[in-house]
Amino acid sequence: MQHLLERFEALLGPTPVKTIELDVLGRPRRLHLKLEGYNITGSIKARTAYGLVRGLVQDGRLWPGAELLESTSGNLGVALASMARYLGVGFTAVVDPLCTAESRSRLRDLGARVVMVEEADRAGGYLLSRLAKVRELLETDDRYVWGNQYESRRNPGIHREMTGPEILGQMPIPPDALFAAVSTGGTFAGLSQCFRERGLATRMVAVDISGSAAYGGPPGKRYLSGIGASRPSSFLTDDLIDHYLYVDVDETARYCRKVLREAGIHLGASSGAVVAACVRHLGENPDITDPLCICADGGEKYESTVYSDRWLETVGGVPQPGGGGMR
Repeated sequence: MQHLLERFEALLGPTPVKTIELDVLGRPRRLHLKLEGYNITGSIKARTAYGLVRGLVQDGRLWPGAELLESTSGNLGVALASMARYLGVGFTAVVDPLCTAESRSRLRDLGARVVMVEEADRAGGYLLSRLAKVRELLETDDRYVWGNQYESRRNPGIHREMTGPEILGQMPIPPDALFAAVSTGGTFAGLSQCFRERGLATRMVAVDISGSAAYGGPPGKRYLSGIGASRPSSFLTDDLIDHYLYVDVDETARYCRKVLREAGIHLGASSGAVVAACVRHLGENPDITDPLCICADGGEKYESTVYSDRWLETVGGVPQPGGGGMR
C-alpha cells in the first residue's frame, strides 16, 4: 500500500497559476488564480485526501478489506473515492442535499457507497447531521476507518508541506495577499502556517459564505457546497488570519460567471466566492498588486447551481449576467 501511495503522490500537482485582469472600481487589476481544478481528482481535495490517507497508513489503521469513511460536501469524497479505488479498499461517503448531483454521480461512478443525510442540523446546515451519521456507522462495523478531515492535523499539514511550497516555487515573488475559502479550515490554516514560518509579509485572507459558523459567526442557512460550515473550525486561529471576509450567493455566482465570460476560466462555487472577496478587498486596498486566489475546483459540477438562474431564484438570489443555461 505504501508503494501505491507514493505513485499517487507523484500525480498531485503542480497545478497552474493563471494571471487575469478584472475591473475593480473602474480600473483593471491583476489577479493570480491557482487552478486546483487541474489536479488529479479535479480539486485541491486530492491533496487533502492524500494527506489523510497517508496518515492512516502510517498509523497502521488502513488495511486491505477496510472501508474508508468520510463526511463530505463533494470534492473530498471524490478524491477519497479515487484513492480508495487506487488502493483497493472500499469507501463510504456521507453526503447531504448540498452535494451537487454531478458530485453524487461521480462518487457512484468511482464505486463509492453514498449515504444521504436529509435532516438539517440545529445550525440550519447538514454538517452536524453528517457527523452524527458517521459516528453511527462507526458503531455498526469495525471495518470502517474515518479520516476525520475536521480534526486530523494531516489536513492542514499536507497544505503546509505541499501546496504552500508549490505556490512559492511557481511565483516570481510571493503574493502580497492570499485568498482562500474556508470550510474545515484545513487548506487555509496549512497555507498560512507555511507562509508564516518563512517570515513572509503575505496578507492571509480567509473567505467564507454568509451563514457559516466556521470562524465563530452565527450559523444560518447555506446553499453552497465546498465553503462554510455549521460548526467552528478546529484549525483556524487568530494568528493565522489577517482578514476574514464573508460573501453571499449572488456575489459568488456573479464572479463565477464574470471570470468565465471575461477570462474563459470555468470556476467552481467556492472559487467564485474567493475571487469576489479578492475584488472587494482590492477596491479597499489599492496597495495590493499581486493577490493570489486559491481556486479549489472547476465549474463543471456547478452548472445546476451558481451557473443556473433557475437555481439562484429558488434560493432567493438574483439572476446574473452570463447565466440561464439551466433554465
